[in-house]
Amino acid sequence: MPTWTIAPVSRAATAATVRFIDSARRGLFPLLASSPMPADLATFNETYIDGPGHFLVAHDDHGELIAGIGYLPYDHRFAQLDYHTCKTVEVVRLFVAPGYRRHGLAAELFAELREHALQAGVECLYLHTHPFLPGAIRFWERQGFTTVDVESDPVWQTTHMQCVLSAQAC
Repeated sequence: MPTWTIAPVSRAATAATVRFIDSARRGLFPLLASSPMPADLATFNETYIDGPGHFLVAHDDHGELIAGIGYLPYDHRFAQLDYHTCKTVEVVRLFVAPGYRRHGLAAELFAELREHALQAGVECLYLHTHPFLPGAIRFWERQGFTTVDVESDPVWQTTHMQCVLSAQAC
């Protein structure tokens, strides 16, 4: 079984992390292959190191970057979801290198991210995913998320999910 270490991204590792995540994103979503780099990646340090977000990476025993995950304050860009009454963050950019999938790495990364969110006073985790990503919806359900909306768009069928962390939240 492969082994790894998980830690927050250091400033020195920003460029490698951005390359890894952006490459994985473009590979997973071919329709986005020619799109500009997303704002959170283009301003990674300001967003995840100095700013309100948080980002974790995993390295194998040889120091190779093999996975990443982050969160950002939820920006209320989906009108059908109303998270105005509780502190909500959006889980973003979970990518695991193919050779490390199905070994528990994604769950371990998420568990550490969730713990950081709890320590930061986050009350609700939000994310969206898509049914064409093999196992994604089921994975997030196993992590405690429930589906709150599925868009009818025939290509993306964006599935919005949440995980309430505080009994008094939302």
